[in-house]
Amino acid sequence: MFKRLRTWFENRRIKKMGFTESEWESAVADWPVVARYKGAERDALRDMTLRFLVRKNFASGGGFQFNDAMCLKIATMACVPVLHLGLDWYDHIYSIILYEGDFVPNRPYRSDDGVVHTHSPGLSGEAWLQGPLILSWQSVCHTGPHSRHGKAANVVIHEFAHKLDMLRDGANGAPPMHPDMKPGEWHDIFSAAWERLQSDSVHHRPLPLDGYSLTSPAEFFAVCSETFFEDPETTKEHMPEVYRLLCQFYRQTPC
Repeated sequence: MFKRLRTWFENRRIKKMGFTESEWESAVADWPVVARYKGAERDALRDMTLRFLVRKNFASGGGFQFNDAMCLKIATMACVPVLHLGLDWYDHIYSIILYEGDFVPNRPYRSDDGVVHTHSPGLSGEAWLQGPLILSWQSVCHTGPHSRHGKAANVVIHEFAHKLDMLRDGANGAPPMHPDMKPGEWHDIFSAAWERLQSDSVHHRPLPLDGYSLTSPAEFFAVCSETFFEDPETTKEHMPEVYRLLCQFYRQTPC
């Protein structure tokens, strides 16, 4: 009953927003990942995007003036990972704060040399455990299979992957498993991939992922997720077992 009522209210609000199919297509036209979704699946992605906009609040960071097309693009990127999971996986997210460029968190920061600085360095995105998700529009625009240091990048998918990760015991690289998945297998395969890439990094061998992925298990999952959607061939070639588990988790086979 509640779901039917919620859908009815959402349909009314979607109609009031008045976004057309052509407006959505125009907003996402420069994101190649969308081309992977066709027919009924593409229709479902567009519908979920509009429901995302109904359920979530976009707010300006630093006075940045964003527009509807920006919101449509970000919402679509956010919905791709949960397209076959359901928008309810984002029920714990209420607000997205959008800055024009990198933003500086107002908190102390310890650099690698051990020095504590008054403010953190500029960030392109951040997901809070019990708070909003923050994004840099410039970073949203710099997305693609070879956008960051020659590696795949998508700050939206990265930060929303953190939010999925946080659903189970905080951000630790292990999101909630589906009933047909084995948490032990997830731990073993991701740990093995992590350790292998750590060794590759120490010995200065090329990495299939951004080196930032090796800073913590949470970042490893988030970077693997963005690479999975932006450059799935690389994930499948260099980390086939990780790719297999991500296919099981996201219920998608992007290759």
